Amino acid sequence: MSAATTQPVTGPFLIVNPKAHLGGSETLRLALLTDELAARFDIDVLFTAQHVDLRMVAGRTGRLCVTAQHMDPITPGRGMGRILPESLVEAGARAVVLNHAEHPLPLAVLDATMERARQIGLATVVCADTDAQCRAVAAMGPDVMICEPTASIGTGRMDAGDYVERTTRIVKDADPGILVIQAAGVTGAADIARVLDQGADGSGGTSGIVKHPDWRRVLTEMFTALAAHRDALP
Repeated sequence: MSAATTQPVTGPFLIVNPKAHLGGSETLRLALLTDELAARFDIDVLFTAQHVDLRMVAGRTGRLCVTAQHMDPITPGRGMGRILPESLVEAGARAVVLNHAEHPLPLAVLDATMERARQIGLATVVCADTDAQCRAVAAMGPDVMICEPTASIGTGRMDAGDYVERTTRIVKDADPGILVIQAAGVTGAADIARVLDQGADGSGGTSGIVKHPDWRRVLTEMFTALAAHRDALP
């Protein structure tokens, strides 16, 4: 199965993924700033939010691809406490992250969840760790993949080896239509420039953004790196 021909974003792009570090008014503050800079630099952004904040973010921004942090492969009916895919679309989400290291899914559940996302028009952003996982997930045809070594998540230190180039190549060899995010350990513009030069379509992060004392400064630096890479393309 190939990736969708209509992607939720165009590279080079940014992912801003607050996870559960932020909620409510702080999520909105970050979203509004990101939206402003996305328009200024003309760069696409995947912006994730807690499920209860999706409608608020979608209603107050115009340049962000509002993205859910998870959903369940259920249909309307029984399913108390689970995340109904249709509710995400109604709230304004256009994509969903699946299989993050902090919320891994068994293969059969991941497959079923991706199928439900396709049925309702949500783009899939699927995480993978090892070479084998990247190869297996790529074969499932997500729209976007986040390749990230679990050991680097939240550390502020990127993999020192050839992980970025190697796993990006694995995905692109399987399906060149899949967009690849490399963001584990990314903290600023230099890291973003590195992963883009090594073949990734997008970058961004969580800790490197939300824990920075000046959100505007770090995001501006990231957007500047993305725009410089875009403008240098033939």
